[in-house]
Amino acid sequence: MRPNCRHALLAFCLLLLASAVGAFAQTTQPEPAATPPPADDGEVIKVESRLIVIPAAVTDAAGEPVKGLDKTSFRVLEDGKLQTVEAVSSADQVPLEIALLFDVSATTSPMYKFQQETAAKFLEQVMRPEDRAAVFSIGDSPLMVHGRDSAAASAAAVKSIQPTKQYTAFYDTVAAAVDYLKRNAPETSRRVVVVISDGEDTNSDRIAKSIQDLYRTIGSKIDRIDSKTLRKMTADARDSAAKRERARVLKILQDADTVFYSINPAGSSYQLNTISVFGQQNMETFASDTGGTAFLPKFQPIDTKDELANGLNMKRNAQVLDRIFTQLGNELRSQYLVQFYSDGDFPKGSFVKLNVSLTQPAGRTMRARQGYFVK
Repeated sequence: MRPNCRHALLAFCLLLLASAVGAFAQTTQPEPAATPPPADDGEVIKVESRLIVIPAAVTDAAGEPVKGLDKTSFRVLEDGKLQTVEAVSSADQVPLEIALLFDVSATTSPMYKFQQETAAKFLEQVMRPEDRAAVFSIGDSPLMVHGRDSAAASAAAVKSIQPTKQYTAFYDTVAAAVDYLKRNAPETSRRVVVVISDGEDTNSDRIAKSIQDLYRTIGSKIDRIDSKTLRKMTADARDSAAKRERARVLKILQDADTVFYSINPAGSSYQLNTISVFGQQNMETFASDTGGTAFLPKFQPIDTKDELANGLNMKRNAQVLDRIFTQLGNELRSQYLVQFYSDGDFPKGSFVKLNVSLTQPAGRTMRARQGYFVK
């Protein structure tokens, strides 16, 4: 083939190849670009709510349990704001968990055996097969006499407690009992602390430490302080520590959704000294703020020189104490758990005031907790 023809053929082939490549490029579609994520046009707002449980006991004019109430029967204000009641559980639907605390100090000894027998009978009468009770003694340190058990076993444990001449660690024992219920009682149960004591505290750790710190601060100067002044300084240190303990233990009760009840066997004699008065005030504060009751019976003296009078007064006192335990049992049987969800923006650890009332209060009495601490 001549050179000129060879060159013409090569040029023609190159032209065909270029045309094919161009056609391929025109028919092949490029891959679509990835779709960009939508632009964030605002913050994501997370709203948290807390389930608040309010134990509330409702009785009629005769002190008998009021049954059949539902969520329309209760009105709840949280920090003054009306809340929606989500659910109400009655005593029949919720098992009962009791921590019974028995004072073994000499201050409650005149009617000791009598109190034991009545407390044991109370457990046997108020507890159902699904209910449980734990028994503690209030002595120089917290002591669990018997762990959570049936009515019969718990009643036997109460009868086995022996009185002593020990000091009393009232605050520490209440705190230990509440902690025990919090760790061992089912979440859905009604938690109750029942205390038979005068509420006096002479040996809780923080009380003893406050007095020890005072003496450590005084040091060698203690020999130059007269006894009256030293007693005053000791009493002031003890009272200041006791006020702090009252606030601490109340918070423990509130945090554990536990209702506090007490029976002061000292009766009207509690007014004999400032420690006794403060002890009764302790129990009244705990009961009022958690929705319980602090009973202060009017017992007659049973340790006089007149044996006949002592015997008659013992019978009268037995009737009084029996009525108190009957009323306590009625309150426990009339207890409801009122529940609502709070979305209030309260600082952690702050106290939020509650106001619970009945929509139809006529002829009825209700006791309910007065607030809660934000967890």
